[in-house]
Parts: sequence; structure tokens; C-alpha cells
Amino acid sequence: MANDLNVALLGYGLAGSVFHAPLVAATPGLRLHTVVSRNAAKVAPRHPHARVVPDPAAAFADPAVDVVVVATPNDTHAPLALDALAAGKHVVVDKPFALDIAEARAMIAAAGAAGRVLSVFHNRRWDADFLALRALLGRGALGEVAELHSHFDRFRPQVPDRWRDREGPGSGLWYDLGPHLVDQVLQLFGPPLAVQADLALQREGAQAVDYFHVQLRYPRLRAILHAGALVPGHGLRFAVHGSGGSWLKHGLDPQEDALRDGAVPGGAGWGHDPRPGTLLQVQASGGVAEAGSPAVAGDYPAFYARLRDAVATGAPPPVAATEALQVMEVIEAGLASSRQRREIPFSPG
Repeated sequence: MANDLNVALLGYGLAGSVFHAPLVAATPGLRLHTVVSRNAAKVAPRHPHARVVPDPAAAFADPAVDVVVVATPNDTHAPLALDALAAGKHVVVDKPFALDIAEARAMIAAAGAAGRVLSVFHNRRWDADFLALRALLGRGALGEVAELHSHFDRFRPQVPDRWRDREGPGSGLWYDLGPHLVDQVLQLFGPPLAVQADLALQREGAQAVDYFHVQLRYPRLRAILHAGALVPGHGLRFAVHGSGGSWLKHGLDPQEDALRDGAVPGGAGWGHDPRPGTLLQVQASGGVAEAGSPAVAGDYPAFYARLRDAVATGAPPPVAATEALQVMEVIEAGLASSRQRREIPFSPG
């Protein structure tokens, strides 16, 4: 359609090919116009109408491009986003937003100066399990929450040869999965009082962090964020306990697997989680009984629908860059805590 916003996708690795390209292509009002990749043969079968160029500069210089999506290695996020903003493009950055707080602030300032939308792909705000937990908390089903355990464990004993697992800026699990888990807790409970983190390299031959155990301390609540690569029994996703009950969730949101399998985002049954979790509620007698857990569908397509509206109508972006900055503040506090082996007081902004 003539009024569609043209999107240029930088990078066609895991993030670009599995997440961003299918979601952009499936969003009414957006068109995957350009893909920056050195492997045109990989792009063409699934996106034959997209132009493929080898250099981001070609996308920045194209007046037809409205939005640039940065889905490249983490250490390139800020430089590419700044170049795209300088060229007058709206920008989506895959998580993590940046390598550090200084980069994140520079990007926010550049977007403000350019008058362009800048958003960050914290897609797990639209996981089925997170939406279910948000609904439970919204109706007070758990009472006052005292503990939240958020796990994203895997069993990958062999270290793969890829940039995420090599030593270098922005590599390792704390930068890879940490932003997802941090962002979810900030969305539910706001900024913590303090951060205490243990980051480690556990696998034979590991070059980058492959384990983290992080506590975000609130006045009463303790939010525990955990990920490891040596967890054969890695079923637990959430365990949340409060004065009114507990919610236990096993298994991951199904949308990533569906995207990997080539399913069309938003199709029939999209985002349905076959394991909606177990809700245990405190009864008037003082005992605990199982109650119905909400079955909420995951909705990754919502991100790009909201991004389209933000660019086209001035609606709020799906993820505010200032919210992503706060995630980076927690990530940096975690790095400092692990390095110094102590709790780090947290003061956002």
C-alpha cells in the first residue's frame, strides 16, 4: 500500500530472521523494504520483495526508508542507531539497548534532537506467561508479593562458536537474557532499592558469562533473576509467592518456537500457551487450594503494531527508550555488584 511505512532491517541473524523480519512483514501498515545482509540468498526465499544490500549506509541514505531496525551484534547497536537517527530515520533497537548507560543516554538525546521515535525490542513484555502474571497481580490474586523467581535456564553444555559466547563487549547471558528478565520486573514493580548479582563462567571453555543469579531488593519483595547453561531440568519459568497465594509456571512462551518454525505471526492459535501455570490461593480457613490460572495468549505482533502507530500518529511507542535506559542501569549495577562482590544501591536516572 502507498501509505505503508518502509522498514530497513539491519542484520539477518537469529534476531533479524526469526523475530524482526516475520513480525514486520506480518504487520499491516509496515513493509519490509530493505534487509542489510551479506547473504542475499538467505533472505530471498522468505522475503522476495525486500531489497538486500550489504552496507547499512545504503539504508540510511535511502529516502524511501522510514524506520530502521537494528538487529546486529550488541556492540554495534549504539553506533548504528545514532547513524540512523542522524539520517532522519525512526529506530528500533534489539535488546540490549546499548552496552552501557552513556550509550543509551546518547541515543535518547539524538532521538530527541532529531524528533524521531526510538524504541527497544523488549518483546517479552508480550509473552503469554508474563501477561498472565500481570493479570493475576492486577486483580490481587496473590496478595502482597514477597518473592518472585524468574528463570530462563537452558542445558547447553557445549560452548557454541558465536559472538554471543565469545569474550567481548556485550556478550554473555547477562546481556542476552538479563534485559528481558530485568525489564519484566521493572514493568511489574518499578525500580528496586538495590541490586546484588553473581555472574559466572561455568562451562568448560566458556569465554563469556553463562550463569547469573541476581537479586533485586525492594522494601518487602525480593525478585530473583536466574539463568544458567548447565540446567538439564530447566522447566521452571516463574515462581511467585504472596500473602494471598502462589503462581507456578513451567515452560517457555511458545512464540519463539512458532517463529522458528515459520508460522505466520498472529495466525490462528497464535501465542496459545499449552501450560498456563498453576495458581494456588490461600483460603479463608488458612489452607491453600488450586484455582484457575488465566490463559492469556502471547502477542509479539503487538510490538510492531504499536511502533507503526507511534510513527504514524504520535501514539506512545511500544517500549519507551527511557524505560530501556533504566534496564541498562540495572544491567550496569549487576556488573558492578558481581565485580565488587557486594550489593549496589540503585538510584535510577
